[in-house]
Amino acid sequence: MKVAIQGVQGSFHHKVAQEFFGADVEVLECMSFPRLVDALLDGEVDDAVMAIENTIAGAILPNYALLDDHNLTIEGEYYLDIQHNLMALKGQDLTTIKEVWSHPMAILQCRQFFRDYPSIKLVEDTDTAGVAREIKERNLTGIAAIASTTAAEIYDLSIIKSSIQTVDENATRFFILNKNGKEADGVINKASLRFTTDHKRGSLATILNVLSDCKMNLTKIQSMPIIEKPWEYAFFVDVTFDSVESFKKATTLVSLMAKDFKVLGVYKNQKQ
Repeated sequence: MKVAIQGVQGSFHHKVAQEFFGADVEVLECMSFPRLVDALLDGEVDDAVMAIENTIAGAILPNYALLDDHNLTIEGEYYLDIQHNLMALKGQDLTTIKEVWSHPMAILQCRQFFRDYPSIKLVEDTDTAGVAREIKERNLTGIAAIASTTAAEIYDLSIIKSSIQTVDENATRFFILNKNGKEADGVINKASLRFTTDHKRGSLATILNVLSDCKMNLTKIQSMPIIEKPWEYAFFVDVTFDSVESFKKATTLVSLMAKDFKVLGVYKNQKQ
Protein backbone atom coordinates (compact mmCIF):
# COMPACT_ATOMS: atom_id res chain seq x y z
CA MET A 1 0.00 0.00 0.00
CA LYS A 2 1.33 3.39 -1.05
CA VAL A 3 -0.69 6.57 -0.57
CA ALA A 4 -0.31 10.02 -2.15
CA ILE A 5 -0.54 12.99 0.21
CA GLN A 6 -0.48 16.72 -0.43
CA GLY A 7 2.60 18.01 1.34
CA VAL A 8 5.43 16.30 3.19
CA GLN A 9 5.77 14.21 6.33
CA GLY A 10 4.34 16.10 9.26
CA SER A 11 1.54 17.63 7.20
CA PHE A 12 -2.11 17.17 8.09
CA HIS A 13 -2.54 14.96 5.00
CA HIS A 14 0.25 12.74 6.34
CA LYS A 15 -1.53 12.46 9.69
CA VAL A 16 -4.78 11.43 7.98
CA ALA A 17 -2.95 8.79 5.93
CA GLN A 18 -1.42 7.36 9.12
CA GLU A 19 -4.70 7.33 11.01
CA PHE A 20 -6.71 5.87 8.14
CA PHE A 21 -4.22 3.29 6.83
CA GLY A 22 -1.87 2.76 9.80
CA ALA A 23 1.19 4.49 11.22
CA ASP A 24 3.62 2.67 8.92
CA VAL A 25 1.86 3.53 5.65
CA GLU A 26 4.21 4.46 2.81
CA VAL A 27 3.44 7.90 1.38
CA LEU A 28 4.29 9.78 -1.78
CA GLU A 29 4.79 13.48 -1.09
CA CYS A 30 3.04 15.73 -3.65
CA MET A 31 3.41 19.50 -3.66
CA SER A 32 0.03 20.16 -5.28
CA PHE A 33 -3.37 18.52 -5.58
CA PRO A 34 -3.12 18.13 -9.39
CA ARG A 35 0.18 16.28 -8.85
CA LEU A 36 -1.55 14.08 -6.26
CA VAL A 37 -4.30 13.18 -8.74
CA ASP A 38 -1.75 12.49 -11.49
CA ALA A 39 0.13 10.11 -9.17
CA LEU A 40 -3.10 8.21 -8.57
CA LEU A 41 -4.08 8.12 -12.25
CA ASP A 42 -0.59 7.03 -13.33
CA GLY A 43 -0.51 4.13 -10.88
CA GLU A 44 2.31 5.50 -8.72
CA VAL A 45 0.10 4.96 -5.67
CA ASP A 46 -2.86 2.84 -4.66
CA ASP A 47 -4.84 5.57 -2.88
CA ALA A 48 -4.72 9.30 -2.23
CA VAL A 49 -5.73 11.61 0.61
CA MET A 50 -7.37 14.88 -0.46
CA ALA A 51 -8.74 17.68 1.73
CA ILE A 52 -12.19 18.75 0.53
CA GLU A 53 -13.61 21.22 3.08
CA ASN A 54 -12.86 23.04 6.31
CA THR A 55 -15.14 24.37 9.03
CA ILE A 56 -13.61 27.87 8.81
CA ALA A 57 -12.54 28.23 5.18
CA GLY A 58 -15.36 26.19 3.62
CA ALA A 59 -15.20 24.00 0.52
CA ILE A 60 -11.98 23.65 -1.47
CA LEU A 61 -13.53 24.28 -4.87
CA PRO A 62 -10.46 23.42 -7.00
CA ASN A 63 -10.55 19.94 -5.48
CA TYR A 64 -14.19 19.50 -6.42
CA ALA A 65 -13.12 20.42 -9.95
CA LEU A 66 -10.44 17.71 -9.85
CA LEU A 67 -13.04 15.16 -8.76
CA ASP A 68 -15.28 16.32 -11.59
CA ASP A 69 -12.57 16.10 -14.24
CA HIS A 70 -11.26 12.62 -13.39
CA ASN A 71 -12.94 9.28 -12.88
CA LEU A 72 -11.95 8.83 -9.23
CA THR A 73 -13.77 6.90 -6.54
CA ILE A 74 -14.30 8.12 -2.98
CA GLU A 75 -13.76 5.07 -0.77
CA GLY A 76 -13.84 6.88 2.55
CA GLU A 77 -13.79 10.14 4.46
CA TYR A 78 -11.89 11.34 7.50
CA TYR A 79 -12.47 14.34 9.77
CA LEU A 80 -9.32 15.72 11.39
CA ASP A 81 -9.18 18.27 14.18
CA ILE A 82 -6.88 21.03 12.89
CA GLN A 83 -4.81 22.99 15.39
CA HIS A 84 -2.53 25.50 13.70
CA ASN A 85 0.66 26.53 15.48
CA LEU A 86 3.11 29.32 14.77
CA MET A 87 6.67 27.96 14.80
CA ALA A 88 10.19 29.09 14.01
CA LEU A 89 13.82 28.35 14.77
CA LYS A 90 14.56 28.20 18.49
CA GLY A 91 15.29 31.45 20.25
CA GLN A 92 12.79 33.54 18.28
CA ASP A 93 9.49 35.12 19.30
CA LEU A 94 6.77 37.26 17.73
CA THR A 95 8.93 40.39 17.94
CA THR A 96 11.57 38.85 15.65
CA ILE A 97 9.20 37.41 13.03
CA LYS A 98 8.95 39.42 9.79
CA GLU A 99 7.16 36.88 7.55
CA VAL A 100 4.93 33.85 8.03
CA TRP A 101 4.81 31.21 5.30
CA SER A 102 2.19 28.50 4.94
CA HIS A 103 -0.41 26.89 2.72
CA PRO A 104 -3.11 29.41 1.69
CA MET A 105 -5.85 27.43 3.46
CA ALA A 106 -3.87 27.50 6.71
CA ILE A 107 -3.33 31.25 6.39
CA LEU A 108 -7.04 31.75 5.70
CA GLN A 109 -7.94 29.84 8.86
CA CYS A 110 -5.60 32.04 10.96
CA ARG A 111 -6.19 35.53 9.54
CA GLN A 112 -7.96 36.76 12.67
CA PHE A 113 -4.84 36.11 14.75
CA PHE A 114 -2.59 38.13 12.44
CA ARG A 115 -4.83 41.21 12.55
CA ASP A 116 -3.03 42.03 15.80
CA TYR A 117 0.34 41.83 14.01
CA PRO A 118 -0.03 44.00 10.87
CA SER A 119 3.74 44.24 10.38
CA ILE A 120 4.01 40.50 9.73
CA LYS A 121 3.82 39.63 6.03
CA LEU A 122 1.76 36.52 5.18
CA VAL A 123 3.23 34.50 2.32
CA GLU A 124 1.38 31.63 0.62
CA ASP A 125 3.36 28.45 0.01
CA THR A 126 2.65 24.89 -1.13
CA ASP A 127 2.55 23.10 2.22
CA THR A 128 2.45 23.68 5.97
CA ALA A 129 5.03 21.07 6.93
CA GLY A 130 7.07 21.81 3.82
CA VAL A 131 7.66 25.35 5.06
CA ALA A 132 8.67 24.04 8.48
CA ARG A 133 11.22 21.77 6.82
CA GLU A 134 12.57 24.60 4.67
CA ILE A 135 13.02 26.88 7.67
CA LYS A 136 15.07 24.18 9.40
CA GLU A 137 17.12 23.15 6.36
CA ARG A 138 17.96 26.74 5.34
CA ASN A 139 18.30 28.02 8.92
CA LEU A 140 15.90 30.87 8.17
CA THR A 141 15.58 33.52 10.87
CA GLY A 142 12.75 36.02 10.91
CA ILE A 143 10.53 33.48 9.12
CA ALA A 144 7.81 31.43 10.81
CA ALA A 145 5.55 28.65 9.64
CA ILE A 146 1.95 27.73 10.39
CA ALA A 147 1.91 23.95 10.84
CA SER A 148 1.14 21.03 13.15
CA THR A 149 2.86 20.09 16.39
CA THR A 150 4.10 16.99 14.56
CA ALA A 151 5.89 19.19 12.02
CA ALA A 152 7.51 21.16 14.86
CA GLU A 153 8.77 17.92 16.38
CA ILE A 154 10.05 16.45 13.10
CA TYR A 155 11.87 19.61 12.02
CA ASP A 156 12.98 20.69 15.51
CA LEU A 157 11.23 24.06 15.57
CA SER A 158 9.99 26.01 18.56
CA ILE A 159 6.24 26.72 18.84
CA ILE A 160 5.84 30.45 19.41
CA LYS A 161 2.05 30.36 19.71
CA SER A 162 -0.31 27.39 19.82
CA SER A 163 -3.79 27.02 18.28
CA ILE A 164 -3.86 30.30 16.36
CA GLN A 165 -6.81 29.34 14.13
CA THR A 166 -9.81 31.67 14.27
CA VAL A 167 -11.94 29.28 16.35
CA ASP A 168 -10.88 26.52 18.70
CA GLU A 169 -13.00 23.85 17.02
CA ASN A 170 -11.50 23.70 13.55
CA ALA A 171 -11.79 20.55 11.46
CA THR A 172 -11.00 19.53 7.90
CA ARG A 173 -12.79 16.79 6.00
CA PHE A 174 -10.64 14.60 3.78
CA PHE A 175 -11.57 12.17 1.02
CA ILE A 176 -9.75 8.88 0.57
CA LEU A 177 -9.58 8.31 -3.19
CA ASN A 178 -8.75 5.53 -5.62
CA LYS A 179 -9.19 5.05 -9.36
CA ASN A 180 -10.31 1.42 -9.50
CA GLY A 181 -13.85 1.81 -8.21
CA LYS A 182 -13.13 0.01 -4.93
CA GLU A 183 -15.70 0.91 -2.30
CA ALA A 184 -15.39 0.85 1.46
CA ASP A 185 -15.52 -2.42 3.36
CA GLY A 186 -18.00 -3.01 6.18
CA VAL A 187 -20.71 -0.48 7.04
CA ILE A 188 -21.87 1.66 4.11
CA ASN A 189 -24.25 4.46 5.00
CA LYS A 190 -23.06 7.60 3.21
CA ALA A 191 -22.60 8.55 -0.44
CA SER A 192 -21.31 11.40 -2.58
CA LEU A 193 -23.25 12.12 -5.78
CA ARG A 194 -22.71 14.42 -8.72
CA PHE A 195 -25.45 15.51 -11.14
CA THR A 196 -26.62 18.23 -13.49
CA THR A 197 -30.20 19.29 -14.11
CA ASP A 198 -32.26 20.89 -16.86
CA HIS A 199 -31.73 24.64 -16.82
CA LYS A 200 -35.28 25.46 -15.80
CA ARG A 201 -37.31 26.35 -12.73
CA GLY A 202 -37.72 23.65 -10.09
CA SER A 203 -35.29 21.10 -11.56
CA LEU A 204 -32.97 21.02 -8.54
CA ALA A 205 -35.85 21.11 -6.05
CA THR A 206 -37.48 18.11 -7.73
CA ILE A 207 -34.34 15.98 -7.37
CA LEU A 208 -33.85 17.03 -3.76
CA ASN A 209 -37.45 16.10 -3.01
CA VAL A 210 -36.87 12.65 -4.50
CA LEU A 211 -33.87 12.16 -2.22
CA SER A 212 -35.97 13.23 0.76
CA ASP A 213 -38.86 10.93 -0.22
CA CYS A 214 -36.37 8.03 -0.37
CA LYS A 215 -35.26 8.85 3.19
CA MET A 216 -31.88 10.27 2.20
CA ASN A 217 -30.51 12.78 4.71
CA LEU A 218 -28.81 15.63 2.83
CA THR A 219 -25.61 16.59 4.66
CA LYS A 220 -23.87 18.67 1.98
CA ILE A 221 -24.65 20.38 -1.31
CA GLN A 222 -22.04 22.19 -3.38
CA SER A 223 -22.45 23.79 -6.78
CA MET A 224 -19.68 24.10 -9.37
CA PRO A 225 -19.91 26.06 -12.62
CA ILE A 226 -19.83 24.05 -15.83
CA ILE A 227 -17.00 25.81 -17.65
CA GLU A 228 -18.26 25.20 -21.18
CA LYS A 229 -21.84 26.23 -20.27
CA PRO A 230 -21.92 29.72 -18.71
CA TRP A 231 -24.35 30.09 -15.79
CA GLU A 232 -25.07 26.37 -15.60
CA TYR A 233 -23.90 24.29 -12.65
CA ALA A 234 -23.09 20.77 -11.54
CA PHE A 235 -24.19 19.80 -8.05
CA PHE A 236 -22.22 17.70 -5.59
CA VAL A 237 -24.39 16.18 -2.89
CA ASP A 238 -23.59 14.08 0.18
CA VAL A 239 -26.34 11.96 1.70
CA THR A 240 -26.55 9.55 4.61
CA PHE A 241 -29.03 6.69 4.81
CA ASP A 242 -30.11 3.76 6.97
CA SER A 243 -31.09 1.40 4.16
CA VAL A 244 -28.95 0.43 1.18
CA GLU A 245 -32.17 -0.50 -0.65
CA SER A 246 -33.51 3.03 -0.16
CA PHE A 247 -30.25 4.44 -1.46
CA LYS A 248 -30.40 2.26 -4.58
CA LYS A 249 -34.00 3.37 -5.18
CA ALA A 250 -33.00 7.02 -4.81
CA THR A 251 -30.09 6.77 -7.23
CA THR A 252 -32.22 4.95 -9.79
CA LEU A 253 -34.85 7.69 -9.71
CA VAL A 254 -32.34 10.56 -9.75
CA SER A 255 -30.45 9.01 -12.67
CA LEU A 256 -33.69 9.11 -14.69
CA MET A 257 -34.39 12.74 -13.81
CA ALA A 258 -30.93 14.32 -14.01
CA LYS A 259 -29.19 15.29 -17.24
CA ASP A 260 -25.97 13.73 -16.05
CA PHE A 261 -25.56 11.63 -12.91
CA LYS A 262 -22.88 9.55 -11.22
CA VAL A 263 -22.12 8.11 -7.81
CA LEU A 264 -18.69 9.37 -6.76
CA GLY A 265 -18.44 7.01 -3.81
CA VAL A 266 -20.28 5.01 -1.17
CA TYR A 267 -18.63 4.71 2.24
CA LYS A 268 -19.00 4.84 6.02
CA ASN A 269 -20.25 8.04 7.64
CA GLN A 270 -17.45 9.15 9.99
CA LYS A 271 -19.61 11.71 11.81
CA GLN A 272 -21.95 9.25 13.50
